[in-house]
Amino acid sequence: MMSQPSVSASQDFVSLGLTPDVAGELSTAIEKGLAEGDPEKAWRWICAEILRPQHPFEVHLRAHEAVFAKWDASKRPAPVWVPDPESITQTNLAKLMRDRGLDTYEALFKWSVEDRFGFWQEMIKTLHIRFKQNAKRLVADEREVESPDWLPGATLNIADNCFNADRQSTAIVYAKRDGVLHRMTVSELEAMTNRVANGLRDLGLNPGDAVAIDMLMTVESVAIYLGIVRAGCVAVSIADSFAPDEIATRLRLADAKAIFTQDFIARGGKQLPLYEKVRDADAPQAIVQPGANDVSVQLRDGDIKWAEFLSDRDSFASVARQPGDHSNILFSSGTTGDPKVIPWTHTTPIKCAADGWLHHDIREGDVVAWPTNLGWMMGPWLIYASLVNGATIALYEGAPNTRGFCEFVQNASVTMLGVVPSLVKAWRSNDCVAGLDWSSIRCFSSTGECSNAQDMFWLMSRARYKPVIEYCGGTEIGGGYITGTMVQPAVPATFTTGALGLDVAILDETGASAQTGELFLVGPSIGLSNELIKGDHHTVYYEGTPTGPAGELLRRHGDEMCQLAGGYFQALGRADDTMNLGGIKTSSAEIERVLNDVAGVQETAAIAVPPTEGGPDRLIIYVVAEAGGGVDPVEIRPAMQEAIKQRLNPLFRIHEVLAISALPRTASNKVMRRTLRAQYQGSS
Repeated sequence: MMSQPSVSASQDFVSLGLTPDVAGELSTAIEKGLAEGDPEKAWRWICAEILRPQHPFEVHLRAHEAVFAKWDASKRPAPVWVPDPESITQTNLAKLMRDRGLDTYEALFKWSVEDRFGFWQEMIKTLHIRFKQNAKRLVADEREVESPDWLPGATLNIADNCFNADRQSTAIVYAKRDGVLHRMTVSELEAMTNRVANGLRDLGLNPGDAVAIDMLMTVESVAIYLGIVRAGCVAVSIADSFAPDEIATRLRLADAKAIFTQDFIARGGKQLPLYEKVRDADAPQAIVQPGANDVSVQLRDGDIKWAEFLSDRDSFASVARQPGDHSNILFSSGTTGDPKVIPWTHTTPIKCAADGWLHHDIREGDVVAWPTNLGWMMGPWLIYASLVNGATIALYEGAPNTRGFCEFVQNASVTMLGVVPSLVKAWRSNDCVAGLDWSSIRCFSSTGECSNAQDMFWLMSRARYKPVIEYCGGTEIGGGYITGTMVQPAVPATFTTGALGLDVAILDETGASAQTGELFLVGPSIGLSNELIKGDHHTVYYEGTPTGPAGELLRRHGDEMCQLAGGYFQALGRADDTMNLGGIKTSSAEIERVLNDVAGVQETAAIAVPPTEGGPDRLIIYVVAEAGGGVDPVEIRPAMQEAIKQRLNPLFRIHEVLAISALPRTASNKVMRRTLRAQYQGSS
């Protein structure tokens, strides 16, 4: 028989906004959980039966604190989501464990990294990857770690695997800013994809030619992306936020032969020019889609409207490619002025789809939303992780930080919702989710920035306690290297496991294994890049790396990580000169190249400092004045911000400018940005 609730505890919850009955029920459940000594079971019951999204979030926080008051955090952090045994049995991971005869997730992970070729063979079978000609074996040489030759002898076109679901099932559910839902079937998406492929052929483009995409994530851009790949061409990913100089750089590095774009982007009641930026970048032939009903800008000679480009022929035999042929060119930060040019092959999307199936539990019939675009790896990831697994992509044309997007999540019955932490912070600040029913969501996923634990706690509570799968990886990985699962308790802003099939090692500055330090990858794995275009892959990822605890060849990635008690991990940001500004990776060199041209500036150093409360990095600029001059940080900041807006990306916002007489340098004259970062963090 339950004990009577503490009067003071009940009164506390009433003072926070609960009715006396609910406050009493909650207090009783907390005391029962403490008495039984099983806080996880008590919390799971409270989340399912008592706490509701409409209850003040402070109630959720206080209840969690009370339930886990006696929790021993030295063993592992207190969870905010605890899977129940029945839901675990329904996951993709549980199915895989049953098929392999494995009793625990730990045993599954061990198998995936000790027999990684067997693991990837199993995933290719599980995902029903279609080949035009089967491979002779999974990899040419199992001893090759740095540059394995996957699936020798095979031919395929990875885009074909996006149309395996029932022809009349929904491939994309989408809404424009009016919120009205529209649906496109698998059959309709494939027909549009084929019309794009035929249109490319009509333009005289050949297999292997690079074709850029600089537009929003829409039904048309998904078909364009798949049409490029299906035609045997190579999609070049360019984010719509980039300035003309950066667009031009990416077109040059990829040697793009054509580009798809839009005339305008509608945002906040304004029309933001996109075609104009493409034109100013001196882009090759452009195919221009209208933002509204018809293209409303004057086109250059040779550029054509989308309606004129799109072929009437909706049948197309996909072009057979080798597994190592390029399918997509993406860009990431480099340590020089130019970004790294990272090619995805026709095997890379297998990693996307596998991570979706394994770690995000994406199943046939699910609805997957992740606000992104094709300029970043999460755009292609969303396409493959959804469609290869028979799920529906959910797309909203308006801004994702609005009530309209949150209503779309409800109305589209989204089951997996991807976020970046700054987006969650905006929803919470503006109470965008109030009164909405997000109960269809089975899990969230967060990537792009270090998460704020309380914001992620809040997010879980909005969907009646569903987990946030923290997911960290990179363009050159094709997915994640560290993540969470649907079979392990979720702690906000932490990871629970390395990605299956890809082990990691954390080393200190001496190269010894450590709880906190730089994280290295232990390959091989499908998804890991083997080359850089116009770059030295070995130098970037392998040269000078230490060996692993068992003598393994390690691959550099550049993130710092802390291993917590109980096998949990926490991201600490970048160990190198790469920074993450609002979910977009860039480098100190890219920022400095732009700012060094500002009048009165001799040189600059750009560093990124994560805020103590989590979220996107803050951009800090150290500036040295030209000889004989001086710099007022307050006065020069607007000019610096304008330079970044015009030449790089308006989403990169300067947090603070600091004047310095000289930049600290090594004996070889390299700027010691780590010293500046430590100096700034020590003074703030």
